[in-house]
Amino acid sequence: MVIVGRPNVGKSTLFNRITGQRRAIVGDEPGITRDRIHGTAEHDGRRFELIDTGGIVVADQEYIPAQILRQAEVALREAAHIIFLVDGRSEITGSDRDLAQMLKKLGKPVSLAVNKIDTAKSADLAHGFYELGIADVFPLSAEHGTGVDALLDRVTEGFPEGEQAAPSEGIKVAIIGRPNVGKSTLLNALTGQERAIVSPVAGTTRDAVDESVIRDGTEYIFIDTAGIRRKGKTHLMAEKLSVVMARRNIRMAHVVLLVLDATEGVVGLDTTIAGYAHEGGRALILCVNKWDEVKGQGGQKKSEFERQIRDSFKFLDYAPVVFLSAKSGAGLPKLFPLIREVYESASRRISTGELNRFVEQLRFEERKIYYITQHSIRPPAFAVFTDKGPQLHFSHERYLINQLRRRFGFQGTPILLQTRSKGGGRSPRRER
Repeated sequence: MVIVGRPNVGKSTLFNRITGQRRAIVGDEPGITRDRIHGTAEHDGRRFELIDTGGIVVADQEYIPAQILRQAEVALREAAHIIFLVDGRSEITGSDRDLAQMLKKLGKPVSLAVNKIDTAKSADLAHGFYELGIADVFPLSAEHGTGVDALLDRVTEGFPEGEQAAPSEGIKVAIIGRPNVGKSTLLNALTGQERAIVSPVAGTTRDAVDESVIRDGTEYIFIDTAGIRRKGKTHLMAEKLSVVMARRNIRMAHVVLLVLDATEGVVGLDTTIAGYAHEGGRALILCVNKWDEVKGQGGQKKSEFERQIRDSFKFLDYAPVVFLSAKSGAGLPKLFPLIREVYESASRRISTGELNRFVEQLRFEERKIYYITQHSIRPPAFAVFTDKGPQLHFSHERYLINQLRRRFGFQGTPILLQTRSKGGGRSPRRER
């Protein structure tokens, strides 16, 4: 099912209302949604997929509006039912008429939802929209929820009942980075389709765009997030919300791909963004994009660039580095198995017996470790029981973490330690 309409009629508000979550960004600025946003919903036991699209202006040939229309057309081709949303407080516009004509030519079921009808008195405003030639007209308020059930009764007719979609067991991968480093191009390359709008204009992506891919029997759910800007540099409400949503998607991901621009090198904002993923305990891969452009100019060798990365991201010594070109596809085949590898590292559980045998081989001069237990995954977290004082010295902590990596792997993921003394004191610690 797909929601379409011209800009600023309330599509994202209706999408969030039906799905029951703030999946799409909502605001008063027109044109906030640009890519198509997917969600799942249920009505009277009928589960279905819902897609929110950007505001459509059929005749607008500018790049971004044209790409929004192209994204919407992909969703419309697959739709079982179309919800055409209009603003009940305004008169019918030329864009409404153009879009109505386009939808009727598709030959698919269309319901006309007249939004912003908040009171019984204003319900009469919906009658004027029969002029668009669509028989099923539903007055509603997406903001307050009135009239939405009546719409869903109609659009879910014939949908199967009682089918519960199994929760996805795929690997959730968030693609993050500052604006215009190639995140959307990378998403499109990984999914093999133009899933996100790509533009040289920084900040084109605003919502988080996700797409599922099956590779070698494993499902990867890629999430392209908005470019994260430095605080104080985001003026538009949509951009500020994009940053909030991007950080939320980092927390929800299993693996994070931090995209760097090889032509610009590592900048201060890159380390700030990397810190969001590290502090969130996410498994992380550093993706150096546009490497073909550097090679073409006789630029740095990989070893030199990686040394710059390691100097800049000292707290990410566990994160693997991949050199690639999202535009040409170079380096991408290595990415899928590496994502799976770091995901499995972050998900690895070590038995207490194995950890006890590991402890017997440790050598601490001033401290005795009785035993270690693992109490959680993603990231791997361990309780370390010692003879005195709740806190390990920084050098001891680093030694212990390095030994855990050497013995058990844990590539690409931070490791958390919580030390406990014999007396029961504890101190939560994170790898730095």
